[in-house]
Amino acid sequence: MTTAGVPTVAIVGRPNVGKSTLFNRLIGRREAIVDAQAGVTRDRHFAAAEWNGRRFWLVDTGGLIFDTGDSMNRAIRVQVEQAVAECDLVLFVVDVQAGVHPADADIARYLRKAGRPVILVANKADHLPDDPRPLAFYEIGLGDPFAVSAAIGKSSGDLLDRIVSLLPAAGGIEPEDTVHVAVVGRPNVGKSSLVNALVGAERVVVTDQPGTTRDAIDTPLDHAGRHLVFIDTAGLRKRSKVNEDLEFYSTLRTARAMERADVCVLVVDAADGMHAQDLKIVTDAWERGAGVVVAVNKWDLIPEKDSNTAVRGEKELIARAPFLAFIPFVYVSAHTGQRVAKVLDLILEVADARQRRISTAEVNRVLETLLERQQPPQPVGESVRLLYASQIGTAPPRFAIVASHPEAIPESYTRYLVNGFRDAWAFTGAPLDIKFRRKRRERR
Repeated sequence: MTTAGVPTVAIVGRPNVGKSTLFNRLIGRREAIVDAQAGVTRDRHFAAAEWNGRRFWLVDTGGLIFDTGDSMNRAIRVQVEQAVAECDLVLFVVDVQAGVHPADADIARYLRKAGRPVILVANKADHLPDDPRPLAFYEIGLGDPFAVSAAIGKSSGDLLDRIVSLLPAAGGIEPEDTVHVAVVGRPNVGKSSLVNALVGAERVVVTDQPGTTRDAIDTPLDHAGRHLVFIDTAGLRKRSKVNEDLEFYSTLRTARAMERADVCVLVVDAADGMHAQDLKIVTDAWERGAGVVVAVNKWDLIPEKDSNTAVRGEKELIARAPFLAFIPFVYVSAHTGQRVAKVLDLILEVADARQRRISTAEVNRVLETLLERQQPPQPVGESVRLLYASQIGTAPPRFAIVASHPEAIPESYTRYLVNGFRDAWAFTGAPLDIKFRRKRRERR
């Protein structure tokens, strides 16, 4: 796992011992879904944590169950084993209220063989310091139980002190130009498979059951000398179909992931095409200011396609949502790896376009050319003049144009200017915003 030198801590344990509650407590915010239903956490869930100036990755894992024939439990076990193999420290969480469980002993034997440093975290010890129940866990042979109550926060600071004391020497921090990427789309279109293909390792549980991914999972990756962090999100559904509380919270978390993303990769099933819900997702991302790439997955399964198949499909979509003309489409197969590397290149291209800054002299040169080609409409009795312009922000690019009567400029002329700016500087996959302002003297 590429983590830019930042150490990794994995939280493991049998189902429903409070791993996700502890995860949220240690990172100081609600990231992992917490529910009374056992088995809610299915994937490895990454988040950055910091304590006393030490940064580390914290990994929440699904409930570990040995000797089971259930396919989902087997998939979770593979995830847990990989998390343990890649981490620098394991937090083995047990439930003092339930006492020592046979599954705890099984996990303890496995961890001893794994050879990773382990802190035995005796969770749900709500009556500290006078709670003797953690002492029972000496019998599983992993040293002193560290008693905490993740739900109410007792001893969580002491646990963090212990964690950072056992971490390896400090590594680098997340680079300033890190690109955060939200992988979004409807359920079962292959988002997790695409993330696995991009990072080259099966880090996200993939089954043929829709809705397998419920949490947003942070997966770091280095590509072309740049640091990326992928957020593989739960599949968005129409709100009318969100019946379970878990699905509802996953939908909210996906929206939050889109808010903090620099680039959103919308994954679309090639056979199903782009649905109204896909348009809603990509419109939300665009309006939030994120860059967008559309990855049409399962392209290998489309029979009798030719060189114009993709072009025809894009033209139909642009007719429904004109801003899609500015967004790159890439036709991939997460299963075969077809054009998967192109997705990474496009992500960086869009991220760079979103951060691009144009000099004021260049902005005004292009504006003058556009004005020579077409002046703004002139209402009766008024003279609408565009005086000068400058770029006022990035991520996404934002421009301000000083005008004599900004309120009189129609939306159609704004679109003309936006298209002219894009012709000049591309801004591939990035939203572009133009605001009109009145001269300061006139405002006064």
